[in-house]
Amino acid sequence: MENLVNIFVKSIFVDNMIFAYFLGMCSYLAVSKTVKTSTGLGIAVIFVLGFTVPVDFLLQKFVLREGALVWVSPSFADVDLSFLSFIMFIAIIASMVQLVEMIIEKFSPALYSSLGIFLPLIAVNCAILGGSLFMQEREYANIAEATSFGLGSGVGWFLAIVGIAAIREKIKYSNVPAPLRGLGITFIITGLMGIAFMSFMGIKL
Repeated sequence: MENLVNIFVKSIFVDNMIFAYFLGMCSYLAVSKTVKTSTGLGIAVIFVLGFTVPVDFLLQKFVLREGALVWVSPSFADVDLSFLSFIMFIAIIASMVQLVEMIIEKFSPALYSSLGIFLPLIAVNCAILGGSLFMQEREYANIAEATSFGLGSGVGWFLAIVGIAAIREKIKYSNVPAPLRGLGITFIITGLMGIAFMSFMGIKL
């Protein structure tokens, strides 16, 4: 249990998708104009990451890696389908995003309209694919660890986009120099937030 908590906390603060790896920056910058839309997209990312990472873990363990198909037949012990990892992970992500899009459209048409093109673009959000690829690289021992990492990564992305959205709403009333208004000051604030999150690297987990 302690190991799961460590993975969860580390994926939020130390290995944050935005501030440590700069993954998912396109949606992060484009949607973070208001806290409301940022919250909706952030929750959708948590849901997608929390589902796709463990599913991709099972896919990796029982289908893709070398010898994974031995449960089907001992004759498949030498079969290695790892070259299909990218396309299979993307297929899982795309189907999950489609499901999330349908749910949001049905239950929150206003949020669906405000998110616009960036909701289906979760499917090509590099933070989502990055979660599955990091899971594959780190070789988590079981599905509980993979799920903890996926949820933690989603929560970290959620905190990042809601945090920058709250700041952007406030700086509308600040005297920002004209050349820095918009994305300019947003990049600067993102860099400062990234430096702030680096302080969590000193935590021993």
